[in-house]
Amino acid sequence: MKHIVRLLVLVLVLLPLGEAFAAGVPAVSAAPGKGGGTEYSVNVEVLILMTVLSVLPALLLSMTAFTRILVVFGLLRQALGTGQTPSNQIMVGLALLLSLFVMSPVLDRVYNEGAKPYLDGKMSFEPAFAAGVKPLRSFMFAQTRDSDLLSFAKIAGHGPYASQDEVPLTVLAAAFMTSELTTAFQIGFLLFIPFVVIDLVVSSVLMSMGMMMLSPMLISLPFKLMLFVLVDGWALVTSMLAASFHAAG
Repeated sequence: MKHIVRLLVLVLVLLPLGEAFAAGVPAVSAAPGKGGGTEYSVNVEVLILMTVLSVLPALLLSMTAFTRILVVFGLLRQALGTGQTPSNQIMVGLALLLSLFVMSPVLDRVYNEGAKPYLDGKMSFEPAFAAGVKPLRSFMFAQTRDSDLLSFAKIAGHGPYASQDEVPLTVLAAAFMTSELTTAFQIGFLLFIPFVVIDLVVSSVLMSMGMMMLSPMLISLPFKLMLFVLVDGWALVTSMLAASFHAAG
């Protein structure tokens, strides 16, 4: 987690350089860098940084554990029948925090293998970027189904890949999101079962008593909340979600 904080601090430090870029202070230049690749001037680096910040929400959705966790939380709320409680802001905040816990080993590797050597001047931007993306690709491959990867490879017009290194990041990200949605729906189905049973039992009891005008949801909601609290539902769901992610190879 300390590496994540360092990256955020780095972003805050480099943001003022954007003003210098807008004013066009130094000229744009490129030169051969250490360890191969190309080393760009400060202006280009700031432009790249601003671009990364602008697509950060999309990267969060398409390349991390956030998608699966948020979808499962949404399905759990529907299974409980609590409407908009907890609110969307709370659900997103909890999903973001849990995603950071799940992704912290991957982010540590991204910092140590890519960002830190670049900041220390040991690697130029291109090799550092390739080294930093590699742990993230390994995490995504560990969660992606082969069938989804083949499907998007056909959509992209690509043949079978000889190795994981040949898979484009766009194809991998699309297959990863599809696999995450499938896994989230499978987990959501298992979460729905006990609450559906409670709804059926309450509905049958009300019908046998002739109370057909009374909404079964109104009666079953307290029982579902009581069951969820008694089994420590939030701790079980969060621990189950964290354990559902496969370790990156």
